[in-house]
Amino acid sequence: MDVDRLLPTPEAADLIALTREIADKELSSRVDEHEAAETYPEGLFATLGRAGLLGLAYPEEYGGGGQPYEVYLQVLEELAARWAAVAVATSVHTLACHPLHSFGTPEQKERWLPAMLAGETIGGYSLSEPQAGSDAAALSCKAELTPEGYRVTGTKAWITHGGKAGFYALFARTAPGSHGITCFLAPGATEGLSFGKPERKMGLQAVPTTSAHWDGALLDADRLIGDEGQGLQIAFSALDSGRLGIAACATGLAQAALDAAVDYANERTTFGRKIVDHQGLGFLLADMAAAVDSARATYLDAARRRDLGRPFSRQASVAKLTATDAAMKVTTDAVQVLGGYGYTRDFPVERYMREAKIMQIFEGTNQIQRLVISRQLAR
Repeated sequence: MDVDRLLPTPEAADLIALTREIADKELSSRVDEHEAAETYPEGLFATLGRAGLLGLAYPEEYGGGGQPYEVYLQVLEELAARWAAVAVATSVHTLACHPLHSFGTPEQKERWLPAMLAGETIGGYSLSEPQAGSDAAALSCKAELTPEGYRVTGTKAWITHGGKAGFYALFARTAPGSHGITCFLAPGATEGLSFGKPERKMGLQAVPTTSAHWDGALLDADRLIGDEGQGLQIAFSALDSGRLGIAACATGLAQAALDAAVDYANERTTFGRKIVDHQGLGFLLADMAAAVDSARATYLDAARRRDLGRPFSRQASVAKLTATDAAMKVTTDAVQVLGGYGYTRDFPVERYMREAKIMQIFEGTNQIQRLVISRQLAR
């Protein structure tokens, strides 16, 4: 069902209506085919870009949508309710644009940002490494300054859109220690950059996740974003916003599972009654609805704080934790509501359950979120 949203402006309401129209036409009609075959939806992100949905959180002066974060996140939720992999990739693209927008020079932004926000080129975020996930300061991929530019050597991991993106926000080591990490805007077609085979994932299979291998690849010096050694500051400045993106995706996924369960419960009968009228199942659906509504409320609270310029780090971790745990529970319960049918691929709820699991892991595991929250409480 369409969520009855409380939106700040008529323009935002029109944007949600447009998103639903595009998502129903372009996403709902293709998701089953591509997820089952594990094939990339060529041209789909260009369609979203032409509709203005890939630069919503960025200023209009560079071709963005100039929307508050609370509106952007609700658009993301609508996409996730139709196709989680596409919504997650959209969130990652937004994250990948952040270093250039927030730390790039005016010349760099004028040169590259409009095409990125228009979706003419799709972004990937290249921070994690095989031995450096939650501990970003431990990365070892190196960028050495030479007379020709920065020569990059090393391996990165878990890159959404790996091998498909037109650019990557790349974090590499230029000096020892936690202050020796630097950010670059790397073209996807860089000579000496190659990608591993897509990971064999439980879910989100239509958008590849790969490793990246930098074999002495050369980046022009003007690809440096910010200052040398500023990389961790740049990376961490985007993490709270990225966590809100995943919270919105998880909420959309949970909403889709709830809708499927309610539809089935209103159609299926046992003992002469719709199964929704049996108290045991009705209460289960009520708990699922409460979990979805709570998840949405937490991410919107954090987003509104962000839009007002207030601290929102703890609220972002609470939202990511609450929404992704809710998605895991609601999708699992949706399979239970459908019974044996829920365990088959004839219904989407088994896919929802598989997709929900990763939400508890990426953009900082939920154990990391608990660590962030507890440390802030202890201050």
